[in-house]
Amino acid sequence: MSSRTVIRGGLVLTASDEMHADVLIEDGRIAALAASTTPAAAAFTADREIDATGKYVIPGGVDAHTHMELPFGGTFASDTFETGTRAAAWGGTTTIVDFAVQSVGRTLREGLDAWHAKAEGNCAIDYAFHMIVSDVHDETLKEMDLLVEEGVTSFKQFMAYPGVFYSDDGQILRAMQRCAGNGGLIMMHAENGIAIDVLVEQALARGETDPRYHGEVRKALLEAEATHRAIRLAQVAGAPLYVVHVSALEAVAELARARDEGRNVFGETCPQYLFLSTDNLAEPGFEGAKYVCSTPLRPKEHQAALWRGLRTNDLQVVSTDHCPFCFAGQKELGRGDFSKIPNGLPGVENRMDLLHQAVVDGHISRRRWIEIACAAPAQLFGLYPKKGTLAPGADADVVVYDPHAEQVLSAETHHMNVDYSAYEGRRVTGRVETVLSRGELVIDQREYTGRAGHGLYTPRSTCQYLA
Repeated sequence: MSSRTVIRGGLVLTASDEMHADVLIEDGRIAALAASTTPAAAAFTADREIDATGKYVIPGGVDAHTHMELPFGGTFASDTFETGTRAAAWGGTTTIVDFAVQSVGRTLREGLDAWHAKAEGNCAIDYAFHMIVSDVHDETLKEMDLLVEEGVTSFKQFMAYPGVFYSDDGQILRAMQRCAGNGGLIMMHAENGIAIDVLVEQALARGETDPRYHGEVRKALLEAEATHRAIRLAQVAGAPLYVVHVSALEAVAELARARDEGRNVFGETCPQYLFLSTDNLAEPGFEGAKYVCSTPLRPKEHQAALWRGLRTNDLQVVSTDHCPFCFAGQKELGRGDFSKIPNGLPGVENRMDLLHQAVVDGHISRRRWIEIACAAPAQLFGLYPKKGTLAPGADADVVVYDPHAEQVLSAETHHMNVDYSAYEGRRVTGRVETVLSRGELVIDQREYTGRAGHGLYTPRSTCQYLA
């Protein structure tokens, strides 16, 4: 049964354009756009009209870094694919790329199948997968080729977490060489985990057990050193590289240098590094545990370098690394030993609003907001132009956004399945009003109308952002 929706009178924003236009949606895709006052727009007919006068009409957000139901530190991330994707929709995100995990001694296929089983039939919005590669050997490398062919085109490795996800330089090089041949993209958690473990052991021996020491032992220089090493290994392999959750100004400098050399090196940061700092880790009592994530929050002076990197395109993407653990019963596992605090923050619902606040504050332009939150992640991870833009033929993943509404971020009102907000009490300007996923209303005038199972698995092509 054919269905048509028209969104009238809004300011349509994409990464490249701004125009007052009406948007015609037919059978889950964008059929046409036309300037609002023209005869072409007047000729749009539909079963449903949405008035966007005074609002922005933007592509649904693409969050390329989430961890729903991730096992970590003896517990699990508190958002399921059902609760996490519902919260994402509330925040104007209509596609997530989550991480399937290869366990040591198991195949990539087993890990991927396990994550398909968690997600299938449960998601409110569309989803895709990256693959965490924990065990590099000949069979793993062959499997990487097969996964690329079927639309899992990015592979995450860790220079951190020895004994869990850690890969040594030889394993990293071999995986990068494979991606140089099969078109895959290596995503790197760049921290020198071997050195960090020494500093953790020494800090605990000195009785330094509070959450703030999590940030002090995971030094910015060890993020920068690992970032440099990953860049040079990728250069040797002839492969592109995407560095996740960049937090330190020294790491941004390594990325900028590589990009100045013309290398296919890309960087992502997250809202927590742009809006929070070591001041949060040092909150009294055990409150700082709420802000324990890796890479860690940095002193405030690092934020200017991150904003500058986003403006100069030395950083291309803002994702969330959404990996929530409740304060009660989960973060509390690390009372008396910061190294046992589960690493991760909630944020999938807050990203689009916080980045709009950055527009209001003058850090980035409106179009850059859409680029770093929608278009660039879609391009880097092979989802564009199906996702990340508003153009004929694209999926009708559309957000009507009120740039003037004010809200206060709070655990009392958010929809993530976690008992605190990392941004509790923060006042922001801008709010999602209506969300469509493939033309279906998921949020209608601040009412949830979506359903588990609407979201579909989305295979991806290879990186579309290469120089």
